[in-house]
Amino acid sequence: MASTARAKQREETRQLLIARSRQLFATKGYAAVGLSEIVAEAGVTKGALYHHFDSKADLFRAVLTQVQTEVGAEVATAADAEPDPWTQLRTGCAAFLRACTDPLVQRIMLIDGPAVLGWHEWRELDEVNSARHLGEALQSLVDAGILPPQPVAPLTRLLSGAMNEAALWLAGSTDPDALPDTVAALDRLLSGLGPRPARMQ
Repeated sequence: MASTARAKQREETRQLLIARSRQLFATKGYAAVGLSEIVAEAGVTKGALYHHFDSKADLFRAVLTQVQTEVGAEVATAADAEPDPWTQLRTGCAAFLRACTDPLVQRIMLIDGPAVLGWHEWRELDEVNSARHLGEALQSLVDAGILPPQPVAPLTRLLSGAMNEAALWLAGSTDPDALPDTVAALDRLLSGLGPRPARMQ
């Protein structure tokens, strides 16, 4: 019983550190946040932090993973609510862009993520979440004959890269029509992939 209680307490401390650092990273940016500020916000010691994380970058990695997982789940939920595979693709892509308009998501996932962890590790984490869902959606369209038979991996990277770039552009745009215009442009791009553009309406 005592070991179970200690394990629960350790996990609670870990989640608290992730939650407090996520708030700080999102509002101030990774570079402006020190470990002293994080432990003060969490109400724990630096020793407790180092018990769970090797460094500030390691803590940021856990935060980024949490954010990417949440965005991936949001995209999947939106797509799965649609009965038609083609509409699922469009809805999921639009949901990704909408999720990325959240400034707190932008800072952690799109701006600091690649800068702190490096492009390759950031891509690996993105692959587990957003890119994986996109690849599964595209594969289902190929399997259903809605898209022509083709390698899905390069198409997934092309669309994922385009949407990440669009999300970064949206982050700096002050145009109130930027998001609907971007979703409409994405619709037109997707409609060129297969033989059923009418499904995009």
